[in-house]
Amino acid sequence: METVYDWITVAIFGGLVVLFLQRSMAEGEPQDTILHYLPPAIGCAVANYVGNHGYGPISALIVVAVLGYILFVLKPFHGLKF
Repeated sequence: METVYDWITVAIFGGLVVLFLQRSMAEGEPQDTILHYLPPAIGCAVANYVGNHGYGPISALIVVAVLGYILFVLKPFHGLKF
């Protein structure tokens, strides 16, 4: 945990883990499978690798894509009412 890329990608991955565990323990039929979490997990690893090798803007784009996938495919805030 030496670079900002390490911290950002680990935080996103930790959020994915919490979301998966919360949904796997919820009552009822699960709406997603573990395979739905594979693209953002791989995206976090790639963003971290690319960022650590000096390609910060590309890493930032990958992180934005990962967050977009999480928001639009996994829908972590779907059940919240504002």
